[in-house]
Amino acid sequence: MTMTRLLLAASTLFFAVTPAHADIYKCVSSEGHVTYSNMGDKRCKRLSFDTPAAPPAASSSPAKPAARAPTPQNFPKVDESAQRARDSDRKRILEGELDAEQKNLDQAKKDLADQEAVRYGNERNYQKVIDRLQPFKDRIALHERNIEAIRAELSRLR
Repeated sequence: MTMTRLLLAASTLFFAVTPAHADIYKCVSSEGHVTYSNMGDKRCKRLSFDTPAAPPAASSSPAKPAARAPTPQNFPKVDESAQRARDSDRKRILEGELDAEQKNLDQAKKDLADQEAVRYGNERNYQKVIDRLQPFKDRIALHERNIEAIRAELSRLR
């Protein structure tokens, strides 16, 4: 009984501070076990919570950009040629990483194709084949995400 009250108090506190709105149901099984769910049935009772007031509507005037604070005089500055050199080094490094990731992706695709061509004797159930191939597919997806991230980073360069 104490655990039920504790669970009810914790869930009430959690849902009271959560801004999203959903119906919550308290379900009691025939054995007396209490569960809380967002889907109710005939043995569930809908709980009601007071919702906080809606936030004020946004004004129609556009927001003013924040004023920039002046740079302190003792703030270290990089001259333009040094910054250009840093940017070109960064671009060169990113392009090297992109090439390496593309090679890794090609190799991962080749490894997957090699594995798809093989069927082991203990894989009578096709799910075993799928399970064996999944790490190869995951590796391909990882390299594709890395390539997209590097391309996005390259596009942000000046």
